[in-house]
Amino acid sequence: MSETENEKYKDLSRENLLKVIEKLEARKKYGLIWDEEKVKEQFEKDAVNALPILKEIKGKEIKTSPDEPINILIEGDNYHALSVLNFTHQGKIDVIYIDPPYNTGNKDFVYNDNYVEEEDSFKHSKWLSFMSKRLRLAKTLLKDSGIIFISINDIEQAQLKILCDEIFNENNFLANLIWQNKEGGGSSDSKYFRIKHEYILAYSKNKECCFIKGDEISNLDRYKQKDKYEKVRGPFYLQKLGMGSIQYSNSLDYEIETPDGGKVKPKDNNSGAKACWRWSRKKLEWGIKNNFIVFKKDKENIWQVYTKQYLNCDNEGNKIDRSQRPFGVIDQFSSTQASKEIREMNVLGFSYPKPKDLIAYLINKYINKSAIVLDFMAGTGTTGHSVLALNKKDNGNRSFILCTNNELNGVGSELAKKYPKKDKEQFGICKRVCYPRIEKVIKGYKNSKGEKIEGLGGNLKYFKTGFIKKTVNGDDMKIKLTRECTEMLCIREGIFDEKKKAEDFAIFEQNGKIMSVYYSVERKGLKELKKELDKMKGEKVLYCFTLDPLGLDKSDFTNWKDTQLEPIPQKILEVYEEIYEY
Repeated sequence: MSETENEKYKDLSRENLLKVIEKLEARKKYGLIWDEEKVKEQFEKDAVNALPILKEIKGKEIKTSPDEPINILIEGDNYHALSVLNFTHQGKIDVIYIDPPYNTGNKDFVYNDNYVEEEDSFKHSKWLSFMSKRLRLAKTLLKDSGIIFISINDIEQAQLKILCDEIFNENNFLANLIWQNKEGGGSSDSKYFRIKHEYILAYSKNKECCFIKGDEISNLDRYKQKDKYEKVRGPFYLQKLGMGSIQYSNSLDYEIETPDGGKVKPKDNNSGAKACWRWSRKKLEWGIKNNFIVFKKDKENIWQVYTKQYLNCDNEGNKIDRSQRPFGVIDQFSSTQASKEIREMNVLGFSYPKPKDLIAYLINKYINKSAIVLDFMAGTGTTGHSVLALNKKDNGNRSFILCTNNELNGVGSELAKKYPKKDKEQFGICKRVCYPRIEKVIKGYKNSKGEKIEGLGGNLKYFKTGFIKKTVNGDDMKIKLTRECTEMLCIREGIFDEKKKAEDFAIFEQNGKIMSVYYSVERKGLKELKKELDKMKGEKVLYCFTLDPLGLDKSDFTNWKDTQLEPIPQKILEVYEEIYEY
């Protein structure tokens, strides 16, 4: 142990030293280790003796389609938002997409209100700490069949892969997709190679439960020919066995006996380059025996050798379902198109947004058209736009949850300097870009050319993170949390329309489902609440305040028919106990 490390530990109490030792002992032999002690985040300071809640910003609600799901936008630190979602949506999310900061050192990653510079010796530690804490919370939100997609580039791709292997289990790794994100000659960021791609890491919560839709087969019309194996192998097309474009190999340059006893060799191409067969002698013998080889004479009466390329069978004889095999290289969407799309919407600028069609492509790999999609690094709101556009295209019923802070960056910072007397919050990323964009997508807008673009429809509720401060009296905190958790309960149940508000209770209804919240430790108001609920038809759930961590006194609820009882705030506290120390 170095002298510096001795200084670091010499003043620790015995109890704290034991904690350090336990942490070191618990670490795996293989995996990532980074300096956590030097990378405490601001959100950890904000949450000291406090618990996060959500409060709705009523004036920003958008409602155009009453029968469609309600989408959620949360403004605030994404760790706090994920903490709340661990109560409202644990095990309910189908798809997560995030586009985290790439840690380029070029003012893209803010840590404790400061940009992380390229020369920062703790650059990777800060990024790993930031990602690890959030991904661990995100994992618990996914259904067993759920998928997470994470965009990244070369700077942190290797570290992210190992981190995700640890968090999601390497057995649940699905793919490291390559996205060709630039048109033309590519980036000159590297002096060694011209880079025109990024990555999208894909993991499942449980690969055994995960199903990925395949890509449409672009050359399906080629599979026109049929033989006696059609039921198993499907239709086929013929492809020449001799290819002038394949890299020449002496072992693949041999004579093949034709049906009339002659011999044929691969034909050299017009440039004079030597040609060879695609298959080895042994593979050819297998192909002839198993009816994968066809001999045909061309117009010049010369024998040609072809392989049968079956739709549902590979050239090893293995049955395949091409509809379940999406490509690992994505080359249809460019960053240039995404930036142009933002400008066309007359939304104040943001650097390097992801194309909405790229995210829609990823979301569409999930088979459920009623999927709940989460983006807890939402930025410009592209994921929300993608969900609405995809629903319009395939008549889906997906909903989204977007979480983003309202930090000043890029254009926002310049505007704040230009208008110092104005409220700086209006120039933050959530209020300046994310919300206006979703509003325009839902309601419709005029583009930069003055052309009217029809809205896609949909509903949105806007929430902001807040806190309940811990008090010396724990019961006071429980009472306060119960009074302030109504929006969280509405989100958890998906029930938002307030039908009745009294001093001790509130009743909400949505699409035939009813939720009531009883706030008081006194039970005198229960009689009135029951009377109101008895008038209503539909599924009912009652969240009722109790100081008893063991649950409700059932004697208070005799003759409450068809009503599910839930104690609060204990369930919320149990979730937060797993996340925060308080």
